Amino acid sequence: MKSLSTILKPLIPILAAAYGLMLIYLTALPLADPNPSLRAEALTWLLTAIAIAITYLLIQRIQPKLFPEAKQFSMKWPAFSIVAGLILIAPLWNLIEAYTVYGLTSLITTVHTEPISSTPDELREDLIAGVHAVLLAPLLEEFCFRQLAISPFRRRRNQIIVCILMALLFGILHVRNFPGAFLSAILYGFLFIYTRNIWYPVILHAGHNLAATLLALYCFFDMGHIQMSKSPVIILPDTIVTIASLTLALIALVILKRKQS
Repeated sequence: MKSLSTILKPLIPILAAAYGLMLIYLTALPLADPNPSLRAEALTWLLTAIAIAITYLLIQRIQPKLFPEAKQFSMKWPAFSIVAGLILIAPLWNLIEAYTVYGLTSLITTVHTEPISSTPDELREDLIAGVHAVLLAPLLEEFCFRQLAISPFRRRRNQIIVCILMALLFGILHVRNFPGAFLSAILYGFLFIYTRNIWYPVILHAGHNLAATLLALYCFFDMGHIQMSKSPVIILPDTIVTIASLTLALIALVILKRKQS
């Protein structure tokens, strides 16, 4: 077993990425139709849930036997205050990510934006996809691209190197949203390494996707004016969303500070 783990360890990041890409591809197959039905969406949710369960068993039963170093990372669910704080601070990360990508892209080329608008059918599709993006996708992606890839390495330097490599692969997976996905993956990876608990990046990832889903409702009901660039994908919030994000982040800091004290 030890000789097998020695052979596999250098390949773990690539194997984890390939495993994750395979699962994401397979779970998305029901949505191959340009106009997927609710049944196809439900099948995708079911397949994703099965993939998460299989991966969880892999993490809990097989990974520790092959790589005892993985035991340094916890699977313990954090306190409610931590969960609430991470979800509340997520919209601020959306804001930082958007303006960072916008600023860096503007240094290279002109960023063309347009107001976001959606029809009732488009809103329905966004909300259905949002359920998957909030409840299921963060689990599968963080298990594969963070837990499986990073935890077998004991040294912090190696963990950071793997984190950056997985962020590149994670960004490529998101195609037009490469810059934003890359930055988010770096944050999720560093959070995983710092806290040594996979649930922290999972919760922040879910909060990030939840904030993006709520923006679809915000735009549909014409509550504000959000600008969007399609290549790369950048969503620039208006003043109301910016103030709301900062306010929620301050509340999150208060909650987290009370937890520490």
